[in-house]
Amino acid sequence: MFALIREDWATYGRDPWRQGLWAMIVYRFGRWRYGVRPAWLRRPLSLAYKFLKIAAQITTGIDLPCETRVGRRLRFDHFGGVIVSGDAVIGDDVIIRNGVTIGLKHTDVPGAPVIGNRVDIGAGAKILGRITIGDGAVIGANAVVVHDIPAGATAVGMPARVLPRRAPAPDLPQTAPGS
Repeated sequence: MFALIREDWATYGRDPWRQGLWAMIVYRFGRWRYGVRPAWLRRPLSLAYKFLKIAAQITTGIDLPCETRVGRRLRFDHFGGVIVSGDAVIGDDVIIRNGVTIGLKHTDVPGAPVIGNRVDIGAGAKILGRITIGDGAVIGANAVVVHDIPAGATAVGMPARVLPRRAPAPDLPQTAPGS
């Protein structure tokens, strides 16, 4: 737990006033308490976690339950309005901005999104249902994603559509000024 918190501390630029850091510390504590044995010792830690989670939700606007599987260096770039389902899986080096929902498509249908590594999720995006977001994908602001997004793709709109990949610009020959 402490090694992950140190990594989160570095991810947030060693700034104790970043609310995402607070949410991550509470999340890491919540995950850690599951490994505490015996059960009589885990119970008060679980109670402490429940109070800390509510306090973190109120102060940060981020609902990140400890049941969610989160990779390393998850970064919440902006304050507030972030809701993550306990069934979701989030990879390494993911950036989540304000107003994002990652969760179930319908309350009575199980299955939450699996977010790959290095995914950049824009403000207000909604990622819903049993879908997969590939590594390196970019989800545009206010996109509503209800289908799989391939690795490296960009998804925009409501419902989200995948933009075609653009080929990298060819290298232009360097010319000296005045030649």
